[in-house]
Amino acid sequence: MTANSPAAAPYGTLKTLQNREVTIGYRVAGDGPLILVIASTGRCSAELAPMAEALVGHGFRVALPEPRGIAPSGGPMVGLTFLDLADDMAQVIRAEAPRDGAIVAGHAYGAWIARCLGQSFPDLVRAIAFLAAGARSWPAHLSAAISAINAPQASGSQRREALELAFFAKGNDPQEWMDGWHPEVVKMQREARAATDPADWRPAGSAPILDLRGAEDPFRPAGTETDVAEELGDRVTSIVLPETSHALPAERPVEAAQALASWAHHLPPVRP
Repeated sequence: MTANSPAAAPYGTLKTLQNREVTIGYRVAGDGPLILVIASTGRCSAELAPMAEALVGHGFRVALPEPRGIAPSGGPMVGLTFLDLADDMAQVIRAEAPRDGAIVAGHAYGAWIARCLGQSFPDLVRAIAFLAAGARSWPAHLSAAISAINAPQASGSQRREALELAFFAKGNDPQEWMDGWHPEVVKMQREARAATDPADWRPAGSAPILDLRGAEDPFRPAGTETDVAEELGDRVTSIVLPETSHALPAERPVEAAQALASWAHHLPPVRP
């Protein structure tokens, strides 16, 4: 569900944290080990609610934070790196699971922030789940599609075409993603990526990793399917969802939750 979709009941309980000049807003529900889910480029967390609710049904407590620039989160939007954005997420883990830490699941761009959390805050991260993580490189027209979706002058048909190209598998309806984009957040996130040393995030610490990807994700083109396992080793578990593209948690929320929960239930137990 996007921020502008007709409303079902809001997910969970809304909370806010203050960290110096930064406000971090998030919604949380459920009981059990904490899973923190980080949204994709320029997107709010509302569309992750169906997957989060399914995860709650599997026995987890699930937090959905908003990035800076999407209310109620806010703070400086320039001069940032992944370390700043990861620190925002770390504040939520400290508030919700200070002893046990969290499984951190990042969707697309959010997978980069999850990697940075694993690298910079290993004491807070039990495990990391990549939801539709891109390959080390992908065709330039896919990044151009994200720019097109966020261009004020783009027509509805142009945006729908870009969504079908980059985010949704054939037969999956992209209508809910026609809205809910935050161009100023996209700009901030792209600048933060460019300003970050890859050594600060690519190693992803030492926690177990789930690489959950869609079989039709163009950001993982042919020949890159094993990129994550080749880079990060045998701590990686790979699962592929059929008929799914880059919008994976929105396209297949129940199936994504099932795969994530099944993997998470086999992780080492939380700290005694």
